[in-house]
Amino acid sequence: SLATARKPRTIPLQASPEMATTPLLSGKQVEEDTMPPLHGVVVIALPDHAADGGRDSPSRSEPAALRRAWRLLRLATAPLVVLAAFAVAAHCYGLYSFSFSGGDDWKWGEGRASSFLLPLHPKPKPAGVKAEDSTTAVLPERHYFTSINIGNPARPYFLDIDTGSALTWIQCDAPCTNCTKGPHPLYKPAKENIVPPKDSHCQELQGNQDYCDTCKQCDYEIAYADRSSSAGVLARDNMRLITADGERQNMDFVFGCAHDQQGKLLDSPASTDGILGLSNGAMSLPTQLAKQGIISNVFGHCIATDPSSSGYMFLGDDYVPRWGMTWVPVRNGPEDVYSTVVQKVNYGGQELNVREQAGKLTQVIFDSGSSYTYFPHEIYTSLIASLEAASPGFARDESDQTLPFCMKPNFPVRSVDDVKQLFKPLLLHFSKTWFVIPRTFAIAPENYLIISDKGNVCLGVLDGTEIGHSSTIVIGDVSLRGKLVAYDNDENQIGWAQSGCTRPQKASRVPFFLSRALRSQLL
Repeated sequence: SLATARKPRTIPLQASPEMATTPLLSGKQVEEDTMPPLHGVVVIALPDHAADGGRDSPSRSEPAALRRAWRLLRLATAPLVVLAAFAVAAHCYGLYSFSFSGGDDWKWGEGRASSFLLPLHPKPKPAGVKAEDSTTAVLPERHYFTSINIGNPARPYFLDIDTGSALTWIQCDAPCTNCTKGPHPLYKPAKENIVPPKDSHCQELQGNQDYCDTCKQCDYEIAYADRSSSAGVLARDNMRLITADGERQNMDFVFGCAHDQQGKLLDSPASTDGILGLSNGAMSLPTQLAKQGIISNVFGHCIATDPSSSGYMFLGDDYVPRWGMTWVPVRNGPEDVYSTVVQKVNYGGQELNVREQAGKLTQVIFDSGSSYTYFPHEIYTSLIASLEAASPGFARDESDQTLPFCMKPNFPVRSVDDVKQLFKPLLLHFSKTWFVIPRTFAIAPENYLIISDKGNVCLGVLDGTEIGHSSTIVIGDVSLRGKLVAYDNDENQIGWAQSGCTRPQKASRVPFFLSRALRSQLL
């Protein structure tokens, strides 16, 4: 039951005869023993010099310089008062949400979009061909995956997170032509789950082409940079997510029912059931949820620095830090990828851009579906030259096929911690904010070096020409570790901040030094 708020009655205060004849304030301080008893009245006694501004303000008899200093002090504190007011307003906006649906009452938190927190898990190293048994490089894949519940009743499926593609797909018994054995049984759609060609999602996926009047399904085929591919039909089914508060929410989700995989997608054994598309395309999971009003079109991930550790991802903006983030704008283009431009790339203090690219902007793509980071050929070769010059105690070992560039140290190495202090960070310099504040994406040595089974130090940055990106930087999983990365499709920007990625916290809308004081005052 709800209590109904009533308008309080105003009762006029009646003065007694003693009150009417007795002055409340006088030029002299009121003595307590002569004060008559007053009921419902607060008596304030002021000193004689109160009319001159009190002790805290300079009197008229004081020098003019002191009065000017007092005015300057008040002017200086005015901006702080304004900033505090904005902080209080922002904090109130985060704590309270008002509903304007026609009712007179409001509820705590009602009307705000939800946010969902999902754990991330690293894929185990595949058991198969060893690097020393092959004549070509065998790149160890280190994708990260999460669990999504789909169907009625809902069943879990492990999906690789991929910010470089829009379509989510699950291996499907439709029947399946080329599927690998995954951790869960194949998804089997009912007839009513198949999306027809006239559906808006089908037209969006196929580029609004003329649909087939006689067709009963919407076919798709998607190709990846590593020359693998997936083909199938679109399906619509129930997806269940659990909020950070433990509330279950069911929603419609359109995804690919994949029955024909090619290339590396057929690597066996597979530890996942498909791919979770997270790009800024219309078919991606964040965009679909945002169109239904379930979340704001914001998501992010935080991958722990330790490759054996996990991390988390989130859907919605509750876990995006309001302070300490570095933001860069996303470029609009024909491809549904998160790309921006970088002005220069440094190895420590040494610039890696060659003369032909000096002064030119290089495109940067954030792709969690890529295990490694890729540099344009010129920058890649310049980086290798810098590493060889800065590491005289290391010799290049071409017999190690773990990665294209590996060096053999002159001392035993068990982990990156043994050598990271000998190398410098990679620095991607973006345009400055307001032409003053620098914006830099720093890749620490432990986030671009990999220790092979032979104990060699290998470079986790590859030549972009191998995947068709001869002039583009692709930032993959290896360089995204140790950072909280947020993708804000509402504001069309990407942001990042250093993080241990172990304890996800809902973001405060005020700086940490004001948060406790404001919260205690408001609550």
